Amino acid sequence: MTDVQGSVRRVLRIEGVAVAAVSVMLYYHHAGGWLMFVVLFLTPDLFMLGYFAGPRVGAVAYNLVHAYISPLVLGTVGVLADVPLAVLLALIWTAHIGFDRALGYGLKYATAFGDTHLGRLGGPSAINDVSLP
Repeated sequence: MTDVQGSVRRVLRIEGVAVAAVSVMLYYHHAGGWLMFVVLFLTPDLFMLGYFAGPRVGAVAYNLVHAYISPLVLGTVGVLADVPLAVLLALIWTAHIGFDRALGYGLKYATAFGDTHLGRLGGPSAINDVSLP
């Protein structure tokens, strides 16, 4: 596993903040209900249950719903087919992923839950990664 470190890691985490913020603003713009947002915001984390079947299955399950491609496809289909609910769900989903990235939760490697594309969770630089140089 290669750790993303220093300024690159900070940029990726700041990017997560930006994705989450824009997703929430667009959700508001599309008049999404806040109860639905709150109820569904953490739904992708249910896929962590895949870790009960082992780290390889857990990583695949987690990554399926924590990569941007799936909500982008859903949102695109929602826009093209004029299905507002699909767009709102995609925005909640991208907000969740962005929030996770901002906290340092990246896509998982099959070795362990804490091994992510953003580095090891809880590593020595985790707290300091959001500070500016």
